[in-house]
Amino acid sequence: MAEVNPSQQPTVPAAQAIHHELRNAENSAAFVLPTLQSMKMSNPYLALLDVGAGSGTISASFAKALPDGHITAVDLNPNILPRARAVAEAAGVTNIDFQQADVKKLPFADASFDITFCHQTLTHMSAPEDALREMLRVTKPGGIVAAREGDFETEAVWPDLPGLVKFHRFAAELMRSAGGTPTAGRQLLSWALEAGAERSKVAVSFGTWSYHTQSDKDTWARGLIAVVKGGPMREKGLNAGLTTEGDLDEMIHDWEKWAASSDSSVAMLHGEILIQR
Repeated sequence: MAEVNPSQQPTVPAAQAIHHELRNAENSAAFVLPTLQSMKMSNPYLALLDVGAGSGTISASFAKALPDGHITAVDLNPNILPRARAVAEAAGVTNIDFQQADVKKLPFADASFDITFCHQTLTHMSAPEDALREMLRVTKPGGIVAAREGDFETEAVWPDLPGLVKFHRFAAELMRSAGGTPTAGRQLLSWALEAGAERSKVAVSFGTWSYHTQSDKDTWARGLIAVVKGGPMREKGLNAGLTTEGDLDEMIHDWEKWAASSDSSVAMLHGEILIQR
């Protein structure tokens, strides 16, 4: 879920969403796509709910994969939705709608969707099992709940410059201070079982993302530099005493140095679950 300034122009991603918009179904939901394609063969009119959709790049690619189906994309923050609509329009998809909603209190009837999906949503909240329980509620019998969450403690950055080490520690502490879980990827199965899923109906996998091409590195670094320079991350960190102005300046300098380095890369392990409803 992304925090966005209300004055943000929908045609331009907010600082917090720049690097998020590298995501699509192919690189962030590949574990779901074979099941989705199989389900589509018997029912091309699938209804998919994307929870914590942010600026909607994954949602829009789901809409392309299900041209006869319908995507409902929700996010807790209503200020990100204009950007998500602009992303969908640019992608040329019309079988999609966006609305504000809390994943723990979804405004949908029981058994409304064939597929309910989230990515990098549960890691940011307390009691993520409650969110999974609600996702199960709105999913039809025979449908699936799919979740993919990063495991921040597995992040591998090279070169491991001092400012990047500080950034990692700062981001993890900020997440914990807000009730989130930096080790979400490895805990997904536990949360699913706490939400009431049967172990025999939960498939577990792990995937990775990595950024090593110059274009991806430039986008990744630009997004993180933007939030360190002036986003809510900076303000919250300073107010909570989790970082200093000097440390933030060092983080910015070293992300710039990292992006310019020919041998730099970053990668992270992600946990994935498919729950059969």
